[in-house]
Amino acid sequence: MDGSILVVGGNDFQATILDRLETLANCDVDVASSPKEAQHLIQAQQPDLLILQASLVGNLQLCQQLKQQASLAWIYCILIADQPQNPMEEIVPGWNWDLAYRTAALEAGADACILLPTQKIEDRASKAGWKLQNNLLQAQIQTGIRRVQIYRNMMRTNDLLSAIALCDPLTELSNRRALDWELPRQIQNARHRATPLSLLILDIDYFKSVNDTYGHLTGDRLLKLLSARLRHNLRFQDTPFRYGGEEFVIILSNTTLEEAQAVAHRLNSLIGKQPFAIDANLALPVTISIGVATLQPTDDANGISLINRADQNLLKAKTSGRNQVVAAE
Repeated sequence: MDGSILVVGGNDFQATILDRLETLANCDVDVASSPKEAQHLIQAQQPDLLILQASLVGNLQLCQQLKQQASLAWIYCILIADQPQNPMEEIVPGWNWDLAYRTAALEAGADACILLPTQKIEDRASKAGWKLQNNLLQAQIQTGIRRVQIYRNMMRTNDLLSAIALCDPLTELSNRRALDWELPRQIQNARHRATPLSLLILDIDYFKSVNDTYGHLTGDRLLKLLSARLRHNLRFQDTPFRYGGEEFVIILSNTTLEEAQAVAHRLNSLIGKQPFAIDANLALPVTISIGVATLQPTDDANGISLINRADQNLLKAKTSGRNQVVAAE
């Protein structure tokens, strides 16, 4: 499908518009008889384009409300006035069908406004006029669908760029920027649900000597292999991040201090017991040091104090001989 259209209006209006849309290929068309019904369909389906009967009570307000919502304002709205037999007739009380309609449409935030008859065109004008009006409507629809497609493509691009910005390209783990966003969110959730939250900071022991002895390409290869081993041995609720250099942070949601220590000891053993095969000729034995901390009522909402406490425990682990876990408060 090229796009989706929701027609909002009375039975005669729906029949007229659906008749005019018969030649519009590759579009999924749905209908609603009232703004209230349309609101439910908009929330559930998020159509690309709305065709609204201007004289239907509530449709102008529906368009206005839609354009005021950032999450839905991209939907293209076409307001259609039911052109009366006599141009001096009022469509609704106080309505001048030409000037007032266009003014109200613009004030409501409509993307386009068109005057069309709801009666059969044979009763009012030539088939050439019907065709001209139909071409105008279809041109507006195609314009709207193109604009929405551009918006959707832009959003997909933005999502991709955001994902790239939050991912460490070497290890394919989330990066420190992602941690700065995710940790406050998890702290808020933990406090709202009254569940524990713990955090690990781990560091590769003597990583500098790997770079100095074998070169930075070997160091990069080691970081990638270690990241993969971490990722494959964490629980579903554990979220790893590359904190910087050879340091990694793991958020352990719904995890007490004792449980976090058990996770840390298991990771320490998994990393240390099997050398990392850099290539066919080189396998490096590696150990890690880990600092553990658990969220306290006095910790700040951004997690700075929590990270600092885990980092201090990591420092104790390294100064006490490395290849160990420290969780002292």
